Amino acid sequence: MNVDPALCILCRGGRNLCGKAYCPILTRYRVLFKTSKVVNTTSLFGSSPPAVFVGRYGYPYVYVGPMAPPEQGDTSRYDFPESWADIPIDRVVEFRTSLVLGRVRHMVTDVDSRIAQAIHELVLSVKPTDIEMIFDKPPRGAIFSEYEPPIGPRANLTSLRVVGSTSSYRAVEKFYSDTDVKALQAVIELYRYGIPISHIQKLLSVGALGRKGFRRFVPTRWAITAVDNAISKYLVEKYIKNFETINSVQVFVRSIHKNLFISILVPGKWCFEWMEAWFPGSTWNIGGAEVVIEGDHELFTANRDTYAAIGGCYYAARLATAEYLCRVRRQAIAIVLREIYPGFDIPIGVWFVREQLRAMYNQKPYTIDSLEEAIEILDRFSVLKSSTWIRKSYLLKKLLKEYKLNRFIKKQT
Repeated sequence: MNVDPALCILCRGGRNLCGKAYCPILTRYRVLFKTSKVVNTTSLFGSSPPAVFVGRYGYPYVYVGPMAPPEQGDTSRYDFPESWADIPIDRVVEFRTSLVLGRVRHMVTDVDSRIAQAIHELVLSVKPTDIEMIFDKPPRGAIFSEYEPPIGPRANLTSLRVVGSTSSYRAVEKFYSDTDVKALQAVIELYRYGIPISHIQKLLSVGALGRKGFRRFVPTRWAITAVDNAISKYLVEKYIKNFETINSVQVFVRSIHKNLFISILVPGKWCFEWMEAWFPGSTWNIGGAEVVIEGDHELFTANRDTYAAIGGCYYAARLATAEYLCRVRRQAIAIVLREIYPGFDIPIGVWFVREQLRAMYNQKPYTIDSLEEAIEILDRFSVLKSSTWIRKSYLLKKLLKEYKLNRFIKKQT
């Protein structure tokens, strides 16, 4: 861990003296304690949140299967990112790595097999469901990813039995049964019905949505981004581009878990930019010597038809931003920035961006009169300062250039 043991003795998991966003020792202890019941056995009886995983390696033959912790009861929070925004990172890691994955190799187009139907029954449920899994050997290892939340020990599944009773949202049952509705339309309609994003992502991933003959298992990481992309695009095109623009500049700020999020909303037609600055010692820049900044953007007149270079966080950020603008019934030029500091060094999934931005947009913004004032606020909170962000940002550079040009024209007239 490259942490001075003397700091651990002083801190004892309470003050983050090592500079990390979580306590590695407590997290490891809690996970080992919870999974100790299964690492030496070939069976598990527990309550699935419900949770499932669909891999991507070997496509179209991929690993699929349910997940459950070795405990019974209300385990819903183990797989509900919408409830994780304000809890410590080590608790999220504990939740997720406590989930044991039972997996089988499966053809993505075979959504009518016995295992597929059992997984569908599980995912349709709105509450934790008791399941029994039999493995070919004791579960081992864990999975950490940029896209999906962490997953605990895993083993090949030889038998799966859904023991508990299940109950579904009426809207979910409707679109699961309707094999004439395209998957994209079903995703949008379920969102309009108020079904949580994480639930819709699971339904798409296990092939529970879409037209007959077109349903298939979708790797979890693909399904997460596909849903974020589809819903945010729908909100932008259907609503936001038809709203009046905001009346003043708004700046939102949220600092949590060694991350800083800043959103600058400027009056104007919809444009969006998402940028990330990874500091040395952070997840994707562990051994680096300099801050690495990446980003992507879209303009009002140029709909994005290629995958964002920065990956799934772009769509998660766009969704949270679009939801806020729909809530206030306005459109804006949105520049959303993230700084990731040393100590945030564990991949936990794009949910983190979506839910942190949702929480940020529920806060009261700085409401100001000019972009210059927004830059001053950026300088107040950003470690990198505005000069670096302006140099790297397409939209900030463009807006400041237009602002200076307009001011020059006014002086001349």
